[in-house]
Amino acid sequence: MSDNEYDDDVFDHLELDDDDVFDDIDEDELVALERPAKRAKTEASEVERNLALGDSHIALAERILSNQFGFKAFRHEQAAAIQHILKGDNVLVIFPTGAGKSLCYQIPAIAFPELDGPEGTREPAEAGVTIVVSPLIALMKDQVDVLKKRGIPAESIDSSKTWEELQMIYRALARSQLRILYCAPERLNNEGFVETVKRIPGGIRLLAVDEAHCVSEWGHSFRPDYLKVARFVDEIKAGRVVCLTATATPKVAEDICKAFSIQPAYVFRTTPYRPNVSLDIMLGFHVKSERDKRFEELFRFLRANPGPTLIYVAMQQQSEIHAKVLAAQGFKAAPFHAGLKTEVKQRTQDDFLSGKVDIVCATIAFGMGIDKPDIRNVVHWDLSNTVEEYSQQIGRAGRDGKPSKCMFYLAPSAFYLREVFARGDLPSRSSLAGLVFDIFKEALGVPVGGVFKTNHYRQQKDFDIRPSPLSIIYATLELHFGFIRATTPEYSTYKFEAMPSYFGIIKQHKSLVIDAIYKNAKKKLKWYDLDVYEAASYKNTGLTRGDIVAKLNQLDQQGHIRLKASGLMNRYIVQKALPRTHEDKEKVVDKLYKDLTDREKDALQRCKEVMSLITGSKCFALSLAQHFGMGLPKDKEKCGHCSFCLTGKPIQPPKLTVTPTMASSIQKVLEATNVRDDPRFLARVAYGIRSPRVTALKLDKSPVFRSLAHHDFEVSQSKSLLDYC
Repeated sequence: MSDNEYDDDVFDHLELDDDDVFDDIDEDELVALERPAKRAKTEASEVERNLALGDSHIALAERILSNQFGFKAFRHEQAAAIQHILKGDNVLVIFPTGAGKSLCYQIPAIAFPELDGPEGTREPAEAGVTIVVSPLIALMKDQVDVLKKRGIPAESIDSSKTWEELQMIYRALARSQLRILYCAPERLNNEGFVETVKRIPGGIRLLAVDEAHCVSEWGHSFRPDYLKVARFVDEIKAGRVVCLTATATPKVAEDICKAFSIQPAYVFRTTPYRPNVSLDIMLGFHVKSERDKRFEELFRFLRANPGPTLIYVAMQQQSEIHAKVLAAQGFKAAPFHAGLKTEVKQRTQDDFLSGKVDIVCATIAFGMGIDKPDIRNVVHWDLSNTVEEYSQQIGRAGRDGKPSKCMFYLAPSAFYLREVFARGDLPSRSSLAGLVFDIFKEALGVPVGGVFKTNHYRQQKDFDIRPSPLSIIYATLELHFGFIRATTPEYSTYKFEAMPSYFGIIKQHKSLVIDAIYKNAKKKLKWYDLDVYEAASYKNTGLTRGDIVAKLNQLDQQGHIRLKASGLMNRYIVQKALPRTHEDKEKVVDKLYKDLTDREKDALQRCKEVMSLITGSKCFALSLAQHFGMGLPKDKEKCGHCSFCLTGKPIQPPKLTVTPTMASSIQKVLEATNVRDDPRFLARVAYGIRSPRVTALKLDKSPVFRSLAHHDFEVSQSKSLLDYC
């Protein structure tokens, strides 16, 4: 399909021809069919109205596109997607990075009040809001800044906001003064936020799920919190949903559609191929010093290809080393990684956008949603985790349509680094068993339908399990076993500071909930402590915990109190009888461990897919498009400008020599710690993989940490260390 064309197949099932309705039916049957005939005519009229309405929707969308965003026409499948969103359909948009996914929810958000119109059923004060679920603060800030410059009222709720800023946002929501609100998926776990959203005048007109591939359990970037987004849609009764991603394989797209009830006809996608971007591969070398040959190659590349550049590295330390080395060579470079302070990351992002910094040496987070069309180069210093991640990152180059380069330095140690990341998420079976038994212990005595609470942070430390696999374990107990269902977490402690207007509110508003808060709040110096359960049971008035929390948040939003909530407790509803015997619990552990082991194998296989892509006997651009179930334009077999097309030869992958595991090396690891109950834990230390227990024992600071980096992990774990344990 060419740009600006609609997906005609979407409307095929709606076409009716009145002249053919009664073909092959005799007159005696007409009486019996009178009502169906009338219904068919009614449906035909409805189709005509829908098509006419669709035309008016597109006319409105095109006017907003021109007036608010300064574009002359829609690209790709934007128009078709927006048309169906305005009509009320749930939609999936799969466009490559930089292809204009955000317009697919921004334009509807602006259009809704106009669609209501003077003759509509909604008052201006009930225009509702569009909520955008996005995983990164940087993306939210950039989008909000751009929208505000265009005169579009938008805000984000995130951890960087001050108390005063949050009050302004909540007041604007209550007055229907915002069109778009950005938040992280984790925000949907905040009971105060959920209760507030339920009360927004006009409701949620549209929920946009950015990075929607995170919904898929077997996607390259599965995040269990995204599973709760679909439930959030039902809880807040969102009008419609648009899911957006640049990296959905056919299987992942199917998972997204299932989660959000999206019909196959309402999936709009376009090829990731960009003719102005060349994909190049260069064999790299081990970097042992700042003057190493691989750095010299990088210097030459950057001098030959000047312009804004992103250099992706695997580790935070690399980010800072690269920026330092490049700065010493006269390049304007800066590091960016999760370990930097928020204000430092923000300054780097702003400097890159404004041109004060030419090169950002970053880990994977940087670049998500960054609106910089003139990025000339994207350099991969290390192997990407997945083909999807690689595709997303190179998609940031050359959005302005001008020639751009993507260089991949393939070093012998590349796969080792990714193996470290992949193997870090699989706990030992004994750790998993400890966690599962602990979960069932927490739920002991809770009837079906009842709620139990857990503290994930404690369980991470107690059972040496990282946050990501811990979340996946809970999600598996819910999705695959059906034992539990995650519900809104709650804070164990609520405190508030009373503002001068608080006591005036107490006197003026004689309501049960206000009285319950006032009578049960206990002052301790500056702050009041409140047991929300105690307040809810005040005088047996029938108040709920939700009533108390909602009023506290309202008082906070109105500036009458300054609220603090702490002690996050995850809450789960028992869905069916839980295993009671040791044998039944062990069966659950076995199934969970197999699932986690399969995930580790899958993560390792994804790394191999990246290697296969860049070392295969095929055009890189074609291989990339085929990974997502598509091809090159006009069914071409070659792009004509990638490394393979230019040389006609595949890149030979570098070989990394695996050192045989020696008893003396293992003995040094054993001497560094008295841990003997977990061979996988010892293998993690030797291989250089951090975990909560490794960090707590400070073994990541020991000389033995990463001492067997170039050995076979499976052998280290399953053979030698077991012999010594």
